[in-house]
Amino acid sequence: MITLAPETLHALRDEFVDGAGYLAACTAGLTTRATRAAMTAELARRPDMAEYGRAVEASRAHFARLMDVAADRVAIGSQTSAQVSVLAASLPDGAEVLVPEGEFSSLVLPFVHAGRGITVRAAPLLSLADAIAPQTALVAFSLVQSATGEVADADAIVAAASVVDARVVCDATQAAGWMPVDAGRFDAVVCHAYKWLCAPRGVSFLVVRESYARQLRPVQAGWYAGEDPWVSCYGGDATLAACARRFDVSPAWQAFVGAEPALRAFADADAGALSAWTTHLAGAFRARLGLEAPARPSAIVTWADPSGADLARLTDAGVVASGRNGRARVAFHVFNGLDDVARAAEALGI
Repeated sequence: MITLAPETLHALRDEFVDGAGYLAACTAGLTTRATRAAMTAELARRPDMAEYGRAVEASRAHFARLMDVAADRVAIGSQTSAQVSVLAASLPDGAEVLVPEGEFSSLVLPFVHAGRGITVRAAPLLSLADAIAPQTALVAFSLVQSATGEVADADAIVAAASVVDARVVCDATQAAGWMPVDAGRFDAVVCHAYKWLCAPRGVSFLVVRESYARQLRPVQAGWYAGEDPWVSCYGGDATLAACARRFDVSPAWQAFVGAEPALRAFADADAGALSAWTTHLAGAFRARLGLEAPARPSAIVTWADPSGADLARLTDAGVVASGRNGRARVAFHVFNGLDDVARAAEALGI
């Protein structure tokens, strides 16, 4: 039985000083030592545009490593819903979009309100691949579901979509930071970094396959989408970047200053060991509660709690957890250990 985090995770674990009892990385990640130092230094100096640009490009490169793609396939933003809106704007009139039932709204609403006769159909996550039909133009799903912690069968979804030439859009917000993600498998991946990647809020990414990028309209293009942002500050004749940077929006400078060291720490970490550790902790907690093991291991554990009584017990015991859609929810990250499993279980009287 695993009782200690593997040595390959020690450097990442040392970045956190206040993780005991915090089981809410699925809501918001904790701040790393390096992020705290970077943001403290930022607030103590005058604005430095060169430093801001360095932080943005370094963050882009770190995230590309996490996604196993080239950096020129990554666009930066501040909200996943805004980045999904770019994809929705480029769908043909009357297109059908397929999503899982109960999917997080930031991935769904841009398609629902796209107009032009675009329709959104929902199906259970477990049978999402089977629900892909010849008329389906795009399938959008979270790799890990926010409300339930379920891990999607990405292999089946991608395979079924390829049969009908449907685009596949994956939200990795609840996955990146605890499980390996190969963004090259999908046409597009969106991810906000303030949860499992422990970055400040206001840093999100869009990874776009090159063939898909050629079909997308940069409807949010601003000065930062230019081939040379400092040349495209004025007028309407700017040359947009030839790569995914054409989908960049003007960055939240200070947020990227804080995000860069956090993203670097996760990109440098042993992704396999991180996934094994977090799912081990979640599995141990699930066993204490007598919950059935999921089809695919997850670092998030949820169970029915319609009255919120279990969430209240956890809170009273000093455990930071969350409740979503009538369920109690806990998340085990790199800074957690078996003592957190025991503390949460004992708070529930188990």
